[in-house]
This record gives sequence, C-alpha cells and structure tokens, in this order.
Amino acid sequence: MIRGETRMPGIKANGINIAYQDEGQGPALLLCHGWPELGHSWRHQVPALVAAGYRVIVPDMRGFGGTDVPDAVEDYTILHLVGDMVGLLDALKIENCTIIGHDWGAPVAWHAALMRPDRFRAVAGLAVPWSPRGPHGSLVGMARAQGLNRFYMVWFQEPGVAEADLERDPYETHRRLLVGASGAAAAAGKGWPLVIPDGKGLVETCPPVESLPDWLSEEDLQTYATAYRRTGHRGGLNWYRNLDRNWALTAPWHGAPIRVPACFIAGSLDGVLRMPGMDKALRAMEGVTCTDFRGTTLIDGAGHWVQQEAPEAVNAALIAFLQGL
Repeated sequence: MIRGETRMPGIKANGINIAYQDEGQGPALLLCHGWPELGHSWRHQVPALVAAGYRVIVPDMRGFGGTDVPDAVEDYTILHLVGDMVGLLDALKIENCTIIGHDWGAPVAWHAALMRPDRFRAVAGLAVPWSPRGPHGSLVGMARAQGLNRFYMVWFQEPGVAEADLERDPYETHRRLLVGASGAAAAAGKGWPLVIPDGKGLVETCPPVESLPDWLSEEDLQTYATAYRRTGHRGGLNWYRNLDRNWALTAPWHGAPIRVPACFIAGSLDGVLRMPGMDKALRAMEGVTCTDFRGTTLIDGAGHWVQQEAPEAVNAALIAFLQGL
C-alpha cells in the first residue's frame, strides 16, 4: 500500500516530505502519477515490474496524497517537480534510474530525462507525449490568445474556482472524471469536454456513471475519494497554474533533445492524442525531439488511464522497453 494512504511518514527530499512505496530489488524504476490521482494508479504495474527483476519506487507526487502540499502556487513549477524526483533518488541513495510517468507525471519524466540524464538513464511516457517548449508561450497562454477562456486548463487558473467544483463531492468527482476519460466513454461519445460550457463546472459536464467499469473497483474509487477529501485539489491544480511560469523557466533547454532511451505508450482512444499539436509531437519524437526513441505503443480501445484500463498490455510494453536498455 502507498504509505501516503495510511498517512505513514515518508522521506525528506527537496525540502518536503514525500510519501512513497518501495518494492523489489534490481535496477531502479521511478513511477510518477498524474492528476487527479495518486501513486495508487500504478497498482497493477508494481507487482509485474518487481517480478521482472526491478526495484520499483512509487511516490505520491508534490501536493498529492501523503506527500506535503506547499502553500504557494509558485512552489509547483517543473523545476520543483523534477527536483523532487532527484531529491528522492538522493534520499534513497540511488545513483540513477529509469523514470516512467503518466498524465502530468509524463511531463515530469520527460523533463527529468532532458534536464538530468546523469540521474535518469531512460524514460517512458504514458498518455502525454514529449512536447518540447514552443516559441509562442505555454498551452494556457496560447489558449487564452485564441479566446478559449473555458478551456479546462485556463479554467483551472483562478485559485478557488475549480477547487469549489472538484471538492464538493470527492467521490462523485472521481467517479465521473475517471470513467469520463476512459476508452469506453470515448467510444460511446460520453467523454468529458476540453471546453467547459458557460455557467457550469467540470464535474457536471461529465455524464453520470451508472456502473463502474471492470478496471475501476469501488475500493479503488474510495481510495481516491478518501485521499482527496483530506487534501483537497489545490496541490494538483497548482501544477496547471505554473504552465506559463514553466515556459519561462525552461528557456535554457529550448531546442535541446532528450538523448536517453525513450518510449511512449498510450490508449488509442485517449483524448490527449486528439488535442491540437499532439500528432506533430508524436511524429517529432521519432529521432527529432528524442534522439534514441524506441517506439510508440498504442493500445487499442484504451483511454487516458491506460495503465489501469489495460494493465497487461502496458506491463508487457514497459518490460520490453526496459529489457532492451
């Protein structure tokens, strides 16, 4: 069980206390979750990767679960997030590892590989391909310039607005958001929209869920709801509130490729892949933005929560990548 779920002490790293799971022996793997999740999202990967001969470390990321939730918005930049992962390796006395990230954890993993190839010897991104710093500002800045003020990432920017919506009923929030971004919801045309209608919040734009899918149990849902009922959503939302700041901070790496071995895994029905520019980002990883790219695996029928919706296929793809290093 993730230590953060039982509120057990974690380890001090990069100035905060990080709750984490540490299983197995062998070459180290660091698994970074996204929003709105916890380290629990990797529950199907940990035993498979341990059985394959790896030491698997799964933190609750900054602002989530059992890990500290700093007060200031500016304490959630990409430099803090990568720094947390470097600090965690230092605290555990691990020289280097392969880093694997899903959703928001993917940009953390990609940037970790870009910025510290001495510590992160390979990288696997799930759901969100590597999209280097562009010349025209962040995704939020570009959306605003196009008048997309109800684009969900822009809607997240004002402190307190999204919190009020997401925290009203943590159980219902996770029930709708998790199922709403699944492959089955996408196939049925019931996914949640990228642009939130005027006068509404994100949760109510997601259709009610009649029954849970096989990949999401009632126990899993309660794990998320219990954690977020305690922590709220402010920490995770602050990751989005630093997108403009991240664009400024990453200027020194503008144009630099990722040089360590890399791969990408996603569900074929993931809504992220339909966002503007993602097709270009996918093509560019093939030897342009990643100089040692080992391939893309698209898992038929899976949606955004690919490692939970199709765990066996994801585990097989990850192990094949790792064994090829």
